[in-house]
Amino acid sequence: MSDAAATLKSLPQSGGFNNSPLAQWVKANLFPNWWSTVITLVLTYFILKFLFGALSWSLFNAVWSIEGTDTEVCRELKGIGACWALIAEKHRFILFGTYPFQEHWRPALLIVVFLVLYGLSTVRALWNYWLGVVWAAGLLSIGILMWGGVFGLRFVEQERWGGLPITLMLATFGIALAFPLGILLALGRRSDMPAIKAICVAYIELIRGVPLISLLFMASVMLPLFLPEGLTIDKLLRAQIAIILFAAAYLAEVVRGGLQAIPKGQYEAADALGLSYWKKTGFIVLPQALKIVIPPLVNTFIGLFKDTSLVLIIGIYDLLNAAKTSTIEPKWQGFSIEAYVFVSIIYFVFCFAMSKYSQKIEAELSHTHKH
Repeated sequence: MSDAAATLKSLPQSGGFNNSPLAQWVKANLFPNWWSTVITLVLTYFILKFLFGALSWSLFNAVWSIEGTDTEVCRELKGIGACWALIAEKHRFILFGTYPFQEHWRPALLIVVFLVLYGLSTVRALWNYWLGVVWAAGLLSIGILMWGGVFGLRFVEQERWGGLPITLMLATFGIALAFPLGILLALGRRSDMPAIKAICVAYIELIRGVPLISLLFMASVMLPLFLPEGLTIDKLLRAQIAIILFAAAYLAEVVRGGLQAIPKGQYEAADALGLSYWKKTGFIVLPQALKIVIPPLVNTFIGLFKDTSLVLIIGIYDLLNAAKTSTIEPKWQGFSIEAYVFVSIIYFVFCFAMSKYSQKIEAELSHTHKH
């Protein structure tokens, strides 16, 4: 028996969880020594406790619907469970604001149009002239859907717009128009012409030196004072202009960082080929600069998407403002956490999608560069 045991012990041990890559990673990173083991166990305890509490509040003890207008069943929970009945009743108001109830299919369709446009824009094979045509057609359909007044659609004034469509419009137009403006400002700041450089530097430093809220207030309150008598600009458009100008200043500094990272030899090689300034910039310098700054660019885009919630300061019913207003009704007072959680999930989905797409673009460009 002892010889057999010795023979079995001498055989190489293979397979099993202990020798798997996962087990080796866990041992090397989570339990390499006694103090790392203690930290891992303590953190695991708190993480599991948090997850169990979150699941208990959001799922196990939650109230999903109520009968009539009685919210007493939610109040009896006293915070140990979520009252998702608020979302069940107010989700249309949160998503579409004060847009006429019977016309909610129009902003809902607008959201679908935006999602389709976003999806088509992520396919690099479609980055050509026709994508611009599709975007133009999509934006035209968005205007028709929201305003109406044609094709038998009821006219809806802009003051009735709200919710997620406002957030998507502000973010989409803000990114689409601030990006090229930011590139021009970055190029202008590096220009050899003193006047152009001074104007760009002054603009960038001035805009970056004030908060977005101040620009929104100026666009909402001060701008109409400087317009000719009888000329008015829609409040939503004024807010959109403020967001574009604000984002362009930050994007300009991001792009300028990429331009400065380009080796001097690239500029010299382009000059040796006899390329003009715009050809050198458009075909050689700028593509490399934008590739370098993809992470900070997307970070700025994500920040801009979230900053659109600041328009609630000037009374525009964006997604966050609609969620806040949904809990003003007496029977729903005290359940604002549920509304904010619902809105935060929507923000997270869009921001996470932008983040993952930027990682995909980085990986594709890195693969192309290696080959």
